[in-house]
Amino acid sequence: MAADTKHIEEIPLLIEKRDFASIRQTLIALPHADAADLLEHLSPVQMAVSFRLLPKTAAAEIFEYIDADHQEALIRALGDNDAAGILNAMSDDDRTAFLEECPEHAVQLLGLLDPAQQRVALQLLGYPENSVGRMMTTKFVAIQRDWTIQQALDHVRDRAKDVYYVHVVCSVDESGRLLGVHRIRDIFLADVKAHVSDLPVAPPLFLKVTDSQEEAVNTFRRHSRTIIPVVNADMKVLGIVTVDDVLETAAEEAAKDIAFLGAVEVPEEPLLETPLTQLIRQRAGWLVILFIGEMFTATAMGFFEGEIQKAVVLALFLPLIISSGGNSGSQSSALVIRAMALAEVNIRDWFRVFKREIISGLGLGVILGSIGFARIAVWHEFFPKLYGEHWMLLGFVIFFSLIGVVLWGSLAGAMLPFLLRRLGFDPAKAAAPFVATIVDVTGLVIYFFVAALILKGTLL
Repeated sequence: MAADTKHIEEIPLLIEKRDFASIRQTLIALPHADAADLLEHLSPVQMAVSFRLLPKTAAAEIFEYIDADHQEALIRALGDNDAAGILNAMSDDDRTAFLEECPEHAVQLLGLLDPAQQRVALQLLGYPENSVGRMMTTKFVAIQRDWTIQQALDHVRDRAKDVYYVHVVCSVDESGRLLGVHRIRDIFLADVKAHVSDLPVAPPLFLKVTDSQEEAVNTFRRHSRTIIPVVNADMKVLGIVTVDDVLETAAEEAAKDIAFLGAVEVPEEPLLETPLTQLIRQRAGWLVILFIGEMFTATAMGFFEGEIQKAVVLALFLPLIISSGGNSGSQSSALVIRAMALAEVNIRDWFRVFKREIISGLGLGVILGSIGFARIAVWHEFFPKLYGEHWMLLGFVIFFSLIGVVLWGSLAGAMLPFLLRRLGFDPAKAAAPFVATIVDVTGLVIYFFVAALILKGTLL
């Protein structure tokens, strides 16, 4: 059940009455995510009072579900002893994420950790940002290949006190190098006198500690795993990455891509909590870039001013031509970005995509061009003077211009993500507004070039 309005209003009243037993019972009865949501609606002091009532393990797990801003406010409201208890009990990856969110207090917070936990935290923070090393946990179970099943079971039982994920264990050699990954089910079903080396094992699937988090997301998606070990260059197991952390990373990447598709900076805070000045600043930069790009459209129209004066009717179809190219480019860009995100295509597939977009662009251009030609023909039947005696030539201009513009828009939209990926940028930045801006200028050139060829000696 979710944290509803009743609970949100109830906790402050219970604090006033000093009915701490009811507060504790309410929070413990809720799923951890819902308890975290409930606490986020309280003031920092109320949150701290409620938090102190929780068992240490539950408190650490609920803390991991609280958003970064409220986490920081809560840590400040708690005393050093309570804060240290939470930080030491947190999982390695969630603690690393929290320390990343409040770098100005990181040194102080690190000082609250036990020496062993402090070493782990510093190790994980030392890995590159957005790397697998930042999202892994060092708490995992490893067994040796020459152990008996009974030894392995005893070791798993002993480690289960400190390790949350025990349903998958790694088998390693004497140096800690990864040899395989086993399901705990296989260990339970094996003869206790058999050896770990007798267990069924597939070729070990692993992530390198320096791999990007995007690679981790793609690996989990492709292999449908819940846990994947993390190794260093010598294949020694350093930790594990779990599917829940990968899902969180995937959600953050999706939110970032959605923001890029609208050509805006990714907000660090919820929309309604982001200061208006910050929102304006984040949006203004991209809008200025796009506005400058659109200035080239005005420049192109000025270059063809003579043609427009001679055949004013050409100006009537400018929005049709420009929007068709931009729309087709935006579609292609979105499809390629999605395919890249799902690892369906990589940079080596650019030529295959290019060939497919030529066919798609031509087909779509013919469809739209035919509709445009039909529109002019129908209007000419009802309003003969609207397009004059050269209405058919004008129809061919629209027909071939749309083929050219839609083809070019499709190619530009499809290739821009590959170019950005090749240059080391996020392909999602090939957003619809950027593609539309590029195609607007070139679409005008294509339109008036086709018009000059077909209408020369008549309207031009």
